Amino acid sequence: MANFDVIVLGSGPGGYVTAIRASQLGLKTAIIEKESLGGVCLNWGCIPTKALLKSAQVFEYLQHAGDYGLKAEGVDKDFGAVVKRSRSVADGMSKGVQFLMKKNKIEVINGFGTLKTGKKVSVKSDDGETKEYSAQHIIIATGARSRELPSLPQDGKKIIGYRDAMTLKSQPKKLVVVGSGAIGIEFAYFYNAMGTEVTVVEYLPNIVPVEDIDVSKQLERSFKKAGVKIMTSSEVTKVDTSDSGVKVFVKTSKGEETIDADIVLSAVGIKSNIENIGLEDVGIATDRDKIMVNDYYETNIPGYYAIGDVTPGQALAHVASAEGILCVEKIAGMHVEPIDYGNVPGCTYCMPEIASVGLTEQQAKEKGYELKVGKFPFSASGKAKASGASDGFVKVIFDAKYGEWLGCHMIGVGVTDMIAEAVVARKLETTGHEVLKAIHPHPTMSEAVMEAVADAYDEVIHL
Repeated sequence: MANFDVIVLGSGPGGYVTAIRASQLGLKTAIIEKESLGGVCLNWGCIPTKALLKSAQVFEYLQHAGDYGLKAEGVDKDFGAVVKRSRSVADGMSKGVQFLMKKNKIEVINGFGTLKTGKKVSVKSDDGETKEYSAQHIIIATGARSRELPSLPQDGKKIIGYRDAMTLKSQPKKLVVVGSGAIGIEFAYFYNAMGTEVTVVEYLPNIVPVEDIDVSKQLERSFKKAGVKIMTSSEVTKVDTSDSGVKVFVKTSKGEETIDADIVLSAVGIKSNIENIGLEDVGIATDRDKIMVNDYYETNIPGYYAIGDVTPGQALAHVASAEGILCVEKIAGMHVEPIDYGNVPGCTYCMPEIASVGLTEQQAKEKGYELKVGKFPFSASGKAKASGASDGFVKVIFDAKYGEWLGCHMIGVGVTDMIAEAVVARKLETTGHEVLKAIHPHPTMSEAVMEAVADAYDEVIHL
């Protein structure tokens, strides 16, 4: 039985980052992975989906070459080659994690890990051999998978989850996407841009329902303009897969509708991977599909910790990484502060992109703040107009009394690369006047942040 200071169960963006930080801090570290290093994010989530989305974006650019005074005739796509490129990008990233494990002298143990009492983990490899390992500290980072609804049982062929959506052998002519969170919306954009007839079904009144209402409405306008059919306040009650295609029965405010499609993509959220990993045997407490932890990710059983999608925080790759780093720094005896989950940015990589942090306008009002709200449309941005990307805006929300930056909500090209300004400013407790007096370069998309702040304080120049 090998002994370690830290064993990490799962090698996603939570797990592998945790292992590297633990090793940097001088802790003898091992990581257990049943599939490929990098977990869902690198292999089946964040990275390969962005590769697909980039192909769709380039295809759209080529189709609209005339808008830029260029000629690109006979433009077509090779769906198989697009998928192949995505898989190649994912494979390269996974190999990069392998390199990082070697560089940081982390022992990689391949197999399915099961927690045992006494700070031990049993690992069953593909050949059926089982070995036991022990550590002073065991960190659970097993992530999550696509959640299934009783009305949408996934068969991997006609009713699929996000993993299948990334590797379809052929492009469907008609696709129904159930759920309009980040996963559903990104695939809706990708398939629509590639030429598939896409319908999005959302149970709540607005698509991307966690976003500010203005962002939701703008995305709906942009998607409808691109030819995506949007059905809000609607629910899929059943599906019929008996024929060659799929019949989707949708309950709406106007009655039941039937949609014919080739494939249905279920994107109704995620399910934590907490089954069969020994939680019950060890006595680790769970609640509503999540492992219960304190501010430093310790479970109720000493020596066992949990981070990422298996815990109650936001199910985001960058959150899992931050939690893992904080967890092992606390283990190593460093002084750490709990994560401020109110200052975590969220990004959706459709086109136009969405990025946000902090309170929505509605949330801020419900908390009783007196507000200063500013908005700057990209239609008034020189850089956006020159780029041919004027859809969207930047919206900022400030506390009128003290100038605290309560929230920032963006929709437009490249905004996922802009939101960090608001995250850092909020971390530093920057006021609206300080943002306004920080000179932003011209011409850039980021100017829209300064202009939106100026609008909130009645000093906007370009509106």
